[in-house]
Amino acid sequence: MTDAATRAADLLREHRESIDRLDAILVYTLAERFKHTQSVGRLKADHDLPPSDPAREAAQIERLGRLALEADLDPEFARKFLSFIISEVIRHHETFQK
Repeated sequence: MTDAATRAADLLREHRESIDRLDAILVYTLAERFKHTQSVGRLKADHDLPPSDPAREAAQIERLGRLALEADLDPEFARKFLSFIISEVIRHHETFQK
């Protein structure tokens, strides 16, 4: 292997290791987020509140879009990602309502 190929292989390995660490951070962060949203769902069920809050959800999606721009991330991707998470949270909240 040439020096350039060896260096490229090393860089590829380093990037992949970083990606693996970031994937773990994402999973653990999502797990922590869902712990809090489950608590919110139980609280809403205990107080007969609706499982969704469209005004807050819309504000959060817009907020995430702004954060994405600041982070140089496609804001449409960020909005779609949060929309998916919100739909899962609402689905979980609905199970507490029954």
